[in-house]
Amino acid sequence: MTTKILKSDEARQSWRDVLDSVTTGDQVVIERYNKPVAALISYADFLALHEELEDLRAARRAEAAYAAWQEDPARARAWEDIEAELIAEGRLDGARNGSSDG
Repeated sequence: MTTKILKSDEARQSWRDVLDSVTTGDQVVIERYNKPVAALISYADFLALHEELEDLRAARRAEAAYAAWQEDPARARAWEDIEAELIAEGRLDGARNGSSDG
């Protein structure tokens, strides 16, 4: 497996070749103004990494929330309030929540 580095205009001009390259197992990094801005991998590799990527993004959000709380502890909210909000938004199943009702 190789990693190809392309300028954005070069990638745009040879987009079909870029996709063919990724399909055969190569990785492609696209640069804009000599800085990497995107990486292309096969869809199969993306699926394998998707859960780990979501965990990484969640960790970044948690770090940001923790830093904000450290700056202003008054921002804290009770878990019960957050849980109710998540259930109302459909982002948490009320039947499997972490409440200790009994």
